[in-house]
Amino acid sequence: MATYDKGILGSVSGKVGTVVGGTWKGIDYLRSKGRRKRNAVPTGKQKVHRAKFSFVAKFIQSMSGLPEMTFKHYTKEMTASNFLFSYTMDNVLKGVYPDFSLDYQLAIIAKGSLPNGINPTAVRNGIGQVQFNWSDNSGNGIAKPDDKAILVVYCEDLNQCQYKIPGADRQAGTDTLNVSAFSGKLVQTWLSFISADGDDTATSIFTGAVNVD
Repeated sequence: MATYDKGILGSVSGKVGTVVGGTWKGIDYLRSKGRRKRNAVPTGKQKVHRAKFSFVAKFIQSMSGLPEMTFKHYTKEMTASNFLFSYTMDNVLKGVYPDFSLDYQLAIIAKGSLPNGINPTAVRNGIGQVQFNWSDNSGNGIAKPDDKAILVVYCEDLNQCQYKIPGADRQAGTDTLNVSAFSGKLVQTWLSFISADGDDTATSIFTGAVNVD
């Protein structure tokens, strides 16, 4: 049964005949009710698409909570996670079914107009530690000394991501992330920055693969 909000001219929530009403990001919508298929055997294209979807979704889900902070200006028509998912599907996913992979050099974990650090790198630094370094470029465009670093480390073997936000100030030129859970593993790393007020971010830079001690 459907419900009407604010009378007959209001929004519809639920099923009405062959349509379904609802609200998404404050926008009311109506869509046709899908036909239920019983015991349908997926086609070859469906298998490939589902496999791609599952492969990328696993990567995105490992970063739970991060996209909502680092893709703020790209969420007017979709969620932050959906934006990142779409970008990864179109630009990062490689390979032929069933052997998919991600080109981590092309992956992003943040996007915005804030300048990133200059010549960023990531290296192992003691047991379970990854150290990020960059050259301070405060005053370059809208870059400020108190912009905060965003450190991201992803372990493919465990499908787990660890990140620090906010990290050290841009002017510090270095910061360290404890990833002891990834000891003995190869990880992928990215650096970004977020303004002190949290309003803007830098498009992330891939800082390479690191073998964690």
